[in-house]
Amino acid sequence: MSETLLQMRGISKTFPGVRALDEVDFEVRKGEVHALMGENGAGKSTLIKVLTGVHRRDSGTVLLEGREIDPRSPRQAEEVGISTVYQEVNLIPHLSVAENICLGREPGFCGMINWRGVNRRARKALARLDLDIDVSQELSSCSIAIQQMVAIARALDVSAKLLILDEPTSSLDAREVEELFEVMRKLRDQGLGIVFVTHFLDQVYAVSDRITVLRDGRLVGTYEAWKLSRLDLVGRMLGKELAETAQQHAPPPEVAGGRRQALVQVRQLGRRGSVEPVDMDIEAGQTVGLAGLLGSGRTETARLLFGIDRADSGHMVVGGRQTRMSGPRQAIRSGFAFTSENRKTEGIIPHLSVRENIILAMQGVRGVWSQIPRAEQQRIADQFIEALNIKTPHAEQAVGNLSGGNQQKVLLARWLATKPQLLILDEPTRGIDVGAKAEIEKLVNSLREQGMAVLFISSELEEMVRTCQRVIVLRDRVKIGELEGAQITEQSIMQTIARATDEG
Repeated sequence: MSETLLQMRGISKTFPGVRALDEVDFEVRKGEVHALMGENGAGKSTLIKVLTGVHRRDSGTVLLEGREIDPRSPRQAEEVGISTVYQEVNLIPHLSVAENICLGREPGFCGMINWRGVNRRARKALARLDLDIDVSQELSSCSIAIQQMVAIARALDVSAKLLILDEPTSSLDAREVEELFEVMRKLRDQGLGIVFVTHFLDQVYAVSDRITVLRDGRLVGTYEAWKLSRLDLVGRMLGKELAETAQQHAPPPEVAGGRRQALVQVRQLGRRGSVEPVDMDIEAGQTVGLAGLLGSGRTETARLLFGIDRADSGHMVVGGRQTRMSGPRQAIRSGFAFTSENRKTEGIIPHLSVRENIILAMQGVRGVWSQIPRAEQQRIADQFIEALNIKTPHAEQAVGNLSGGNQQKVLLARWLATKPQLLILDEPTRGIDVGAKAEIEKLVNSLREQGMAVLFISSELEEMVRTCQRVIVLRDRVKIGELEGAQITEQSIMQTIARATDEG
């Protein structure tokens, strides 16, 4: 057993209306890589921010090497030996490598910087990572992988005892990831404690000694990595034991007549650093699900289909014509519609009325010089308020004053007004109450029965089972399986996510 480095006991943190952490315990040993796992809202980021002084904890204690600490800022956390490297490299690209490593703590005397000392100190920090580069070169000339190493070297320059790596592999290719893991193993063997925050299952098992799982702000458990199977890890993250899912039922069979010509055929569509090339077919009158853990590539795939992100490989066939989406406007003209998982930042415009939000996509397609008449806007808004049972006193109510479920219905109305052939729904029921969830699921099934194609993304497996006729399973940005009809159960989805490398 290695010596305990960090102990967090009974950590709680509440924000207005949300208990983000509820009596959470977390422990890191010297000389270990400790993975911190959990889905959206699990509490990982809040726990890290409490530890590094970004947020003040409401209750609980934090001990570093047996001494109680209470950092009030990331700078104070660094001073006691806790350094963080974030997903987005937080450095200054136009400064040199050495300047970035020593920024704010340059050696010197009487206000004069000792530049030789700066370079010498930077080379020493990089040597711990077995990295030999010209420290005088501008950081922007380095690859993302090297910039990541420079960020780690900067963290080590303050004599860090605990290193927190928050999604460090998200922008790296397979070779760069392995090089990072070699550095992590080297630092672990030097006695450093490393907290590894990631969504990639294979990477967790490649480098981690122990795994802590959080869910809904609570501690699920801490496990030795070699003792915890991938299936058990997936179950703990999702809150589903395998035995609980055995009696789930598949959705009703597809419309009689068998498989039809696909409305959309996707062939080897991918984007480097975002999602590996994927194939899928989506038929009219069918709901196809994208299943997987957070970070599996579900949203990235949806964004490629809608042209928000530009694919660098593959193509689509839409209605028999080959195409590569140049942007959302072309996607809309091709009959696509898309509701983002970030309803508040990428969906509603809170200060505009329900009417204005509903007609937004239609107006965007027409352009600024072809305004929809006000009477027509009112007719469209009233039609969808009634059809979707949007609870609002009138169409001129600011959409930001509606409940989350009714805001989601306004977004659906916006896209249904464009009469799409393919509706892409990314987490359409997240953050809304049970009644609103049921209404939206019912609406999705009704649209499918009317002949619309739907691509459905949800973190809730039971929603996938109730809603989808086919489910494509993603893991670590790669399509790893496809389920259809009676194959679709919560159990089979979990097993598909977890399989492939469990035996090896």
